[in-house]
Amino acid sequence: MRPLIATLALIFLTQPTLYAAEAQYQTAVVVEVQEKTNMRVLYYVVDTPITKDEPYYEISVQLKGTVYLGRYLLGHTQGPLPVEWGSGATVEARVEGRHLFLKRPSGSDVDFAIVKRTAVKPGEKTSGAVPSGK
Repeated sequence: MRPLIATLALIFLTQPTLYAAEAQYQTAVVVEVQEKTNMRVLYYVVDTPITKDEPYYEISVQLKGTVYLGRYLLGHTQGPLPVEWGSGATVEARVEGRHLFLKRPSGSDVDFAIVKRTAVKPGEKTSGAVPSGK
């Protein structure tokens, strides 16, 4: 009898964690996409910095009552963002901690580091710029 009770207790305790494995995607609206460049110093030659430009994207996405500002660094394996992601476009998004994941039309995820979260009041329209919060 004890093994049966222990087995049932184990099943009931682990079952809720099975459903919380991954956050669900929700429909979001792209507010703005900007391509920017960050200058990085590689090394110095006789007190002269040798620099390299590193391109990255910043995207503002409204998900429910919050506008998320995310940063996406371009690497060797990642390509640019889809052209479909212009202002006003709808995308599938999910938030996990400090990361915003947007689903590409091909089905793969793009991982953005969340830089800022801004609450949007009900009825307030978001324009191309995200409020600075200052």
